[in-house]
Amino acid sequence: MKYRRLGRTDLKVSVIGLGTWQFGGEWGKTFTQEEVNAILGRAKELGINFIDTAECYGDHLSEALIGEAIRGERDQWVVATKFGHKFHGFRDRTEHWSAAEVQKQLEDSLKALQTDYIDLYQFHSGTDEVFDNDELWTMLDKEKQAGKIRFLGISLNKKNSMHQVEAATRVGADVIQVVYNRLDRRPEEDVFPSCQRQDLGVLARVPLASGYLSGKYRPDATFGERDVRRYDEEREEKLRLVEEIRRTEVPEGVDMAQWALAWCLQHPAVTCVIPGVKSVEQVEANAKAAELDLVRDDHPQAWREA
Repeated sequence: MKYRRLGRTDLKVSVIGLGTWQFGGEWGKTFTQEEVNAILGRAKELGINFIDTAECYGDHLSEALIGEAIRGERDQWVVATKFGHKFHGFRDRTEHWSAAEVQKQLEDSLKALQTDYIDLYQFHSGTDEVFDNDELWTMLDKEKQAGKIRFLGISLNKKNSMHQVEAATRVGADVIQVVYNRLDRRPEEDVFPSCQRQDLGVLARVPLASGYLSGKYRPDATFGERDVRRYDEEREEKLRLVEEIRRTEVPEGVDMAQWALAWCLQHPAVTCVIPGVKSVEQVEANAKAAELDLVRDDHPQAWREA
């Protein structure tokens, strides 16, 4: 495993992280504690130390499964979670952005994760209107001073608000999380240059483009009712493009999913990718991406021991 410095924080994170939306049970599979224990246990053996979760992956359910799995070894993990929403059911959430509401979410997340601190606490896909709330950021800064939060981050919604990226340093955020993959390169235009100027860490989410880049799907693929890709208006075009990428860009003999993860990590702004994982086998496959030549040792954020 390779490691990078998460922007200007002192956090040493594995280039391959764990995305855990699926642990909330929203996309067709309910995870047992034993399954989560096995996934996180194997990840740790492979050198993965970064977990990204959220308050609304289930109603703190993903957090609770993770908290139990890492109980007794909390200091060996970098744990990131988020705030701003409450989960009610399949594709059903409400938004809660006031300082008081977020403070309660923080306490609920700490309880679910069985910890007294969160390494990275992220504003979760909110609008500019709710972002511009001095009372919220003042409260979060106080919780940092109290030791409940180590660092703050901003997880951008699909609009990739440059207002939020440019304001990161001002509000005390050190990390940007953004959708980035071979099918969606928009962050290269403006998000990444701003992150590099501010020395922000970058977490690339959906690095496999919701599985399109997993290598499993051909242009005639179909998806079930509880599959996020079923509702994608650009599905056919993406499947066509994936086939072209497979033919012209992925080296012969290289697993497409591993190539897609490494492809993200070659960008000088990107610290870590956070693919979702449903099994031990997927963790093992993802970890191998760190061995590909695209993941360079001279990356600007490569971890160097003092």
